[in-house]
Amino acid sequence: MACCDLSPPWVRAIAPYLPGKPISELARELGLAEADIVKLASNENPLGPSPRALAAAQDALHDMALYPDGAGFALKAKLAAKFGVDAKQIVLGNGSNDVLDMVARAFLAPGTSSVFSQHAFAVYPIATQTVGASGITVPARDYGHDLAAMRAAIRDDTRVLWIANPNNPTGTFLPWAEIEAFLETLPPQVLVVLDEAYGEYLPTDDRGDTLAWIERFPNLLVVRTFSKAYGLAGLRVGYGFGHSDVIDLLNRVRHPFNVNAPALVAAEAALDDIEFLLRSYALNSAGMAQLVAGLKALKVEVVPSKGNFLLAKVGDAARINQVLLEQGVIVRPVANYGLPEFLRVSVGLAGQNARFLEALKACL
Repeated sequence: MACCDLSPPWVRAIAPYLPGKPISELARELGLAEADIVKLASNENPLGPSPRALAAAQDALHDMALYPDGAGFALKAKLAAKFGVDAKQIVLGNGSNDVLDMVARAFLAPGTSSVFSQHAFAVYPIATQTVGASGITVPARDYGHDLAAMRAAIRDDTRVLWIANPNNPTGTFLPWAEIEAFLETLPPQVLVVLDEAYGEYLPTDDRGDTLAWIERFPNLLVVRTFSKAYGLAGLRVGYGFGHSDVIDLLNRVRHPFNVNAPALVAAEAALDDIEFLLRSYALNSAGMAQLVAGLKALKVEVVPSKGNFLLAKVGDAARINQVLLEQGVIVRPVANYGLPEFLRVSVGLAGQNARFLEALKACL
């Protein structure tokens, strides 16, 4: 018997996460020039990184022979000061995915379960399955979370419940008052992971102070990232806020030096660059309006989104995605999320959005 045959059956059954196609890969496949390819597949910030973050990361390269600060003291201190929490309530991750994986390893095991919504982020079921726990998928309501149904799905062995707000890949959003009321109904042994990866793109009226809930709900973990609005996807920096007891458990399974030195200092600098964050928000708002108007003109149904992406219902999404690729436009098919008629399109620069709309028009 081969060693791979002895891997746990739940590991061998995992369907690996499928990232957006890289520009370099499409260029190799179709013989296209990389400069002629538009990528709107991975919800990246089309402005790139904050100039302050870029300068800080470049400066940190001089010390690349040294291990980074494994505790992330300086970044935690800055996050604590900015958001009014204690540094002991913060955990750092190699992207927010790393924090989600820590949750699974710290709170789930064979014989336990986690609850997540249909059409929610693929990492939730993958992280659950990786540790041999059972995933409970709750049917979506209007492409988003049905909180009442999720509450009803909780079992005696449920230890984690995942909520993304706004949700990826659908862009749907639940008012914070609904989530707060939902938290009031949950048993204390269920850890609620509130994934706010796209929170910086929310309009002012839709933003809420979820960190203020942690004292009332010690079973709440709020997870955020520098990968989206802050433009640091390539450096991989995520973070979570929670009760100090929850954070302590996560740190027990966190890999040593999980956030590299350039990433740590870049994230610190990005937090200070408020002007860049405002520019990113404004660009996204304008680009979203451009895409929605363009798709409406093409009579393409759009799921209303509060993120930096949207779902477009194009019919035969696999075929249309292939034609778009041949035209040098990369978007994200989401059949693996149970949405075979949709493409997820990230908001880009005005010219990139126009390029996608023209290419889609030719397809349709």
